[in-house]
This record gives sequence, structure tokens and C-alpha cells, in this order.
Amino acid sequence: MRKFISPVLIAAFITATLVFSAGPVRPQTAGLVSAALSRMENQKRSLKSMRANISMQKYNSQLRDTDTYSGTVLYIPGPAGSSSAFLRLEWTKPQQEILAVANGNYVLYRPRLNMAYVGKTGTIKSEKDSDVLALMNMSATQLRTRFGEFEDSREETLWGGVHTTHFKATPKTDASYSYIEIWVDDSGMPIQTKMVEKNDDATTVRLTNIDKNGSIPMDQFTLKLDSNVKRVKG
Repeated sequence: MRKFISPVLIAAFITATLVFSAGPVRPQTAGLVSAALSRMENQKRSLKSMRANISMQKYNSQLRDTDTYSGTVLYIPGPAGSSSAFLRLEWTKPQQEILAVANGNYVLYRPRLNMAYVGKTGTIKSEKDSDVLALMNMSATQLRTRFGEFEDSREETLWGGVHTTHFKATPKTDASYSYIEIWVDDSGMPIQTKMVEKNDDATTVRLTNIDKNGSIPMDQFTLKLDSNVKRVKG
């Protein structure tokens, strides 16, 4: 299960960055970062739903090889002050796998195996993923405590001509990864994230064709599985 949950949590981390708040910044980059974080805060308050295409590249530093995934993601934030959110992540390439998260529960369906993993989101633990999952539930104060100064802050245009503000954040305390990078577009949406692990492996996730605040039927977050699908508690 770990091989799939890792990309799931990285994708979920994109939505987690919607609650990212400002920490201390160096004077020469304070204006750039503060403006981006202000846009992110406004975006967080106004976002009611999101539908987007998602791509992911996982780089193996030992093999010097990259695996590429693509699919779609649906997201509805939970009530204000709640860490509960609705998420549907469906990978279509290189193979189909679907994760649905609702009300603190998840179902991970692997059609090719005719198998579904079910459980509570709070029980998902692994050496490399727990810190990323924890970010989804952190308050602004906790985020300020976790990260030090933002680094490498600059304006950058991603492929497709999307203008962004880029910054890097390094955990102040021990974590399962070395640092994260975030690219925020002009609307305040964090459209790309990169997590670099201590062994120099890296996972980069990108959102494209983003549709915000459209109607998403709630039944999209409930997987209706045939009775012959084997269910395994995660």
C-alpha cells in the first residue's frame, strides 16, 4: 500500500498548502513572499471546491530514473476550523487507481487487483509520509513553528506560461524530508509542489486546467464497489 499512498499524500499536500501561513522572511524577499502568502490566504477563504488535472513525477536518485503519473483530482474543503475535507484522486496513467476521502475515512481501490483498502485517514502512517499528512491538520501557529525562514524566493514562469511565485521551506525540526518547494500562481493557488527527501529522491506534483468553485456531486467521494471486490482494512 505504501507505494500508492505516498503519491496520494503528496497530492493531498497541495490542498494542505492552502492553509500555509507566513513565517519570518528575509527583508529583501519579504514583499514577494508576503504578497504570495496573502493571495494564498484569500484563496483559502474563497475556495469552495476544486477540480483539476494532476501530474506527478517521482525521481529516484539512485537509479536516476523518473516515474510519471497523471490523473484527476476533486477537492472540497471541510467546514471552517475543521481538518475534514473531501478528496477524490484518480490516477489513469500508468494504471488506474482511485482514492476517495470523506469524513475522515478513505477507500483506496485498485481495479486491476479487484481490491480496496479502507480505513481512517488518521491511521495512515509511514516513515516518509507522516509529516506530509500532518501538514493537512496544522494551524498557522504550528506551521510557523515547523518551518524557519522561507528561502530561494523568486518569480518564475512554469511551462504553459503560468506566472508563479516560488519559495522553499525547510523544517526546523527533524522530518522525513529535507525541504519542500511551492509555486503559487497569481490567484493564490499553489499549483506545483516538490518534496525532496533526505536521500535526494524527489516528488513533484502539478495541477493544470483548474476549475474552482464549480458544482461537484458529493457522491463522487463515495466509491460504489461490487460485492466481489476484496476489502482490506488499512
